[in-house]
Amino acid sequence: MILGDCRILRLVEEKKLLENYSSDCLESAGYDLRLGRAYKLASDSFIGVKDRRTPKVVELEGDSFTLKPGDYILVESLEKVNMPVNVMARILPRSSIFRCGCMLATAVVDPGFNGTLTMGLKNASDQEFKLERNAKIAQIVFEEVEGNSKSYNGRYQGGKVV
Repeated sequence: MILGDCRILRLVEEKKLLENYSSDCLESAGYDLRLGRAYKLASDSFIGVKDRRTPKVVELEGDSFTLKPGDYILVESLEKVNMPVNVMARILPRSSIFRCGCMLATAVVDPGFNGTLTMGLKNASDQEFKLERNAKIAQIVFEEVEGNSKSYNGRYQGGKVV
């Protein structure tokens, strides 16, 4: 079951579901995530069966970012989530992002995850795309998990970018 605005707000107040919460971002069935920090990939990477080597990253400075055609960056949400063990979330791009020719790569937010959320942003158009820090870039939709679930205990706990 997807959680509505009243339930999201209750979880924000009672469980600190979202830190850096803004009432302007609460939607009827989700919450708009805002752009916090952004990073450029700075090394090769590898994901294998047993090993992985995530890339080094360099934080981009300033309050706005310009993506040239084909550019790819990692973006971090301004908000931090504190997921209860019985709630998971999906991150979806806002339609304004793809209307500007960009694609947002997202993932599921597991029950028990705590931290900022990292997404990939690629300019797939043949035009430059400018984005300001704090702009709404994605919507997070929360869903209840039925039955038993275990709390996330992976490498990105705490909001690690890579």
